[in-house]
Amino acid sequence: MKFIPQKLAGVFVIEPEPFVDERGVFRRHFCQREFEAHGISSRVAQSNVSENKYKHTLRGFHYQVSPHGEGKTLSCLAGKIYDIIVDVRADSETYLQWQSFELDADNRRSIHIPPGCANAFLTLQDNCLIHYYVSEFYFGASERGIRYNDPLFNFTWPHAPQMMSDKDKNHPDFIPAKR
Repeated sequence: MKFIPQKLAGVFVIEPEPFVDERGVFRRHFCQREFEAHGISSRVAQSNVSENKYKHTLRGFHYQVSPHGEGKTLSCLAGKIYDIIVDVRADSETYLQWQSFELDADNRRSIHIPPGCANAFLTLQDNCLIHYYVSEFYFGASERGIRYNDPLFNFTWPHAPQMMSDKDKNHPDFIPAKR
Protein backbone atom coordinates (compact mmCIF):
# COMPACT_ATOMS: atom_id res chain seq x y z
CA MET A 1 0.00 0.00 0.00
CA LYS A 2 1.09 3.54 -0.71
CA PHE A 3 0.31 6.16 1.95
CA ILE A 4 0.15 9.63 0.42
CA PRO A 5 0.11 12.48 2.98
CA GLN A 6 -2.41 15.25 2.31
CA LYS A 7 -2.50 18.95 3.26
CA LEU A 8 -4.43 18.20 6.47
CA ALA A 9 -2.03 16.68 9.01
CA GLY A 10 -2.68 12.99 9.58
CA VAL A 11 -4.88 12.60 6.49
CA PHE A 12 -3.66 10.03 3.97
CA VAL A 13 -4.85 8.76 0.64
CA ILE A 14 -4.07 5.05 0.65
CA GLU A 15 -3.50 3.48 -2.74
CA PRO A 16 -3.48 -0.29 -3.00
CA GLU A 17 -0.88 -2.24 -4.89
CA PRO A 18 -3.14 -4.85 -6.44
CA PHE A 19 -2.09 -8.21 -7.81
CA VAL A 20 -3.95 -8.76 -11.08
CA ASP A 21 -4.23 -11.97 -13.06
CA GLU A 22 -6.82 -13.83 -15.13
CA ARG A 23 -8.85 -14.58 -11.98
CA GLY A 24 -9.26 -10.92 -11.06
CA VAL A 25 -7.66 -8.69 -8.45
CA PHE A 26 -6.21 -9.29 -4.99
CA ARG A 27 -5.20 -6.45 -2.69
CA ARG A 28 -4.56 -5.79 0.95
CA HIS A 29 -7.04 -3.42 2.52
CA PHE A 30 -5.48 -3.16 5.96
CA CYS A 31 -2.05 -3.93 7.40
CA GLN A 32 -1.32 -3.19 11.04
CA ARG A 33 2.42 -2.78 10.46
CA GLU A 34 2.01 -0.39 7.53
CA PHE A 35 -0.59 1.74 9.31
CA GLU A 36 1.63 2.02 12.40
CA ALA A 37 4.68 2.84 10.26
CA HIS A 38 2.77 5.91 9.03
CA GLY A 39 1.71 7.02 12.52
CA ILE A 40 -1.85 5.74 12.13
CA SER A 41 -3.40 3.85 15.01
CA SER A 42 -4.01 0.27 13.97
CA ARG A 43 -6.73 -0.16 16.58
CA VAL A 44 -9.99 -1.26 14.97
CA ALA A 45 -12.87 -0.94 17.43
CA GLN A 46 -15.57 -1.18 14.75
CA SER A 47 -15.90 -2.00 11.08
CA ASN A 48 -18.88 -0.20 9.55
CA VAL A 49 -20.68 -0.49 6.22
CA SER A 50 -22.86 2.23 4.71
CA GLU A 51 -25.23 1.07 1.96
CA ASN A 52 -26.71 3.93 -0.06
CA LYS A 53 -29.47 3.25 -2.59
CA TYR A 54 -29.54 6.60 -4.33
CA LYS A 55 -27.07 9.04 -5.81
CA HIS A 56 -26.80 12.44 -4.13
CA THR A 57 -27.29 10.96 -0.67
CA LEU A 58 -25.27 12.87 1.92
CA ARG A 59 -23.94 11.39 5.16
CA GLY A 60 -22.14 13.59 7.65
CA PHE A 61 -20.32 15.60 8.82
CA HIS A 62 -19.62 13.36 11.81
CA TYR A 63 -16.87 13.14 14.43
CA GLN A 64 -16.34 12.37 18.10
CA VAL A 65 -14.51 14.59 20.57
CA SER A 66 -11.91 13.53 23.11
CA PRO A 67 -11.59 11.27 25.01
CA HIS A 68 -13.50 9.26 22.40
CA GLY A 69 -11.99 10.82 19.28
CA GLU A 70 -12.06 8.36 16.42
CA GLY A 71 -9.86 7.82 13.42
CA LYS A 72 -11.52 6.36 10.33
CA THR A 73 -10.21 4.66 7.22
CA LEU A 74 -12.88 4.84 4.55
CA SER A 75 -13.23 3.04 1.19
CA CYS A 76 -15.85 3.04 -1.54
CA LEU A 77 -16.33 -0.60 -2.57
CA ALA A 78 -19.17 -0.02 -5.05
CA GLY A 79 -20.20 3.16 -6.80
CA LYS A 80 -18.56 6.57 -6.44
CA ILE A 81 -18.49 9.20 -3.69
CA TYR A 82 -17.28 12.74 -3.12
CA ASP A 83 -15.81 12.96 0.38
CA ILE A 84 -14.87 16.03 2.42
CA ILE A 85 -12.66 16.03 5.50
CA VAL A 86 -12.59 19.14 7.70
CA ASP A 87 -9.99 19.75 10.41
CA VAL A 88 -11.67 20.74 13.70
CA ARG A 89 -8.56 20.28 15.86
CA ALA A 90 -8.09 23.69 17.51
CA ASP A 91 -4.33 23.09 17.94
CA SER A 92 -3.77 22.11 14.29
CA GLU A 93 -2.01 24.31 11.73
CA THR A 94 -4.84 23.45 9.31
CA TYR A 95 -7.66 24.19 11.78
CA LEU A 96 -10.96 24.87 9.95
CA GLN A 97 -9.51 23.92 6.56
CA TRP A 98 -11.05 21.18 4.45
CA GLN A 99 -10.07 18.93 1.59
CA SER A 100 -12.14 16.86 -0.82
CA PHE A 101 -11.59 13.48 -2.49
CA GLU A 102 -13.32 11.24 -5.00
CA LEU A 103 -13.33 7.57 -4.14
CA ASP A 104 -14.78 4.82 -6.27
CA ALA A 105 -14.66 1.11 -6.86
CA ASP A 106 -12.34 1.57 -9.83
CA ASN A 107 -9.58 3.65 -8.18
CA ARG A 108 -9.73 1.42 -5.06
CA ARG A 109 -8.33 4.23 -2.92
CA SER A 110 -9.02 4.66 0.76
CA ILE A 111 -8.67 7.76 2.90
CA HIS A 112 -7.58 7.92 6.49
CA ILE A 113 -9.31 10.55 8.63
CA PRO A 114 -7.50 11.17 11.94
CA PRO A 115 -9.23 11.86 15.25
CA GLY A 116 -10.33 15.50 15.43
CA CYS A 117 -11.40 15.70 11.80
CA ALA A 118 -15.01 15.56 10.64
CA ASN A 119 -16.03 13.61 7.56
CA ALA A 120 -18.96 13.66 5.14
CA PHE A 121 -19.62 12.06 1.79
CA LEU A 122 -22.05 12.55 -1.07
CA THR A 123 -22.87 9.58 -3.27
CA LEU A 124 -22.37 10.26 -6.98
CA GLN A 125 -24.05 7.06 -8.19
CA ASP A 126 -26.86 4.79 -7.10
CA ASN A 127 -26.00 1.78 -4.95
CA CYS A 128 -22.83 3.00 -3.25
CA LEU A 129 -21.23 0.70 -0.70
CA ILE A 130 -18.85 2.34 1.77
CA HIS A 131 -16.69 0.46 4.26
CA TYR A 132 -14.75 2.03 7.08
CA TYR A 133 -12.63 0.97 10.00
CA VAL A 134 -13.09 3.06 13.14
CA SER A 135 -10.48 3.29 15.90
CA GLU A 136 -12.92 4.03 18.73
CA PHE A 137 -16.31 2.72 19.76
CA TYR A 138 -19.34 4.92 19.16
CA PHE A 139 -19.97 7.08 22.22
CA GLY A 140 -23.10 9.22 21.82
CA ALA A 141 -22.12 11.90 24.37
CA SER A 142 -18.94 12.59 22.35
CA GLU A 143 -20.65 12.70 18.95
CA ARG A 144 -20.60 16.01 17.09
CA GLY A 145 -21.62 17.16 13.65
CA ILE A 146 -21.26 19.98 11.15
CA ARG A 147 -23.99 20.93 8.71
CA TYR A 148 -23.16 20.28 5.06
CA ASN A 149 -23.78 23.95 4.17
CA ASP A 150 -22.31 25.64 7.26
CA PRO A 151 -21.38 29.18 6.10
CA LEU A 152 -18.08 29.16 8.03
CA PHE A 153 -16.62 26.53 5.70
CA ASN A 154 -18.15 27.36 2.30
CA PHE A 155 -18.02 23.69 1.26
CA THR A 156 -18.17 22.95 -2.45
CA TRP A 157 -20.32 19.96 -3.42
CA PRO A 158 -20.45 18.63 -7.01
CA HIS A 159 -24.24 18.33 -6.72
CA ALA A 160 -26.86 19.50 -4.27
CA PRO A 161 -27.62 16.76 -1.74
CA GLN A 162 -31.04 15.20 -2.33
CA MET A 163 -31.25 12.88 0.69
CA MET A 164 -29.89 13.19 4.21
CA SER A 165 -30.99 12.57 7.76
CA ASP A 166 -32.83 15.26 9.69
CA LYS A 167 -29.95 15.23 12.16
CA ASP A 168 -27.39 16.01 9.44
CA LYS A 169 -29.67 18.66 7.93
CA ASN A 170 -30.12 20.49 11.23
CA HIS A 171 -26.70 20.72 12.90
CA PRO A 172 -26.24 24.25 14.32
CA ASP A 173 -23.63 26.61 12.87
CA PHE A 174 -20.12 25.54 13.91
CA ILE A 175 -18.57 27.77 16.56
CA PRO A 176 -14.75 27.78 16.38
CA ALA A 177 -12.76 27.17 19.54
CA LYS A 178 -10.59 29.97 20.87
CA ARG A 179 -6.98 29.31 19.97
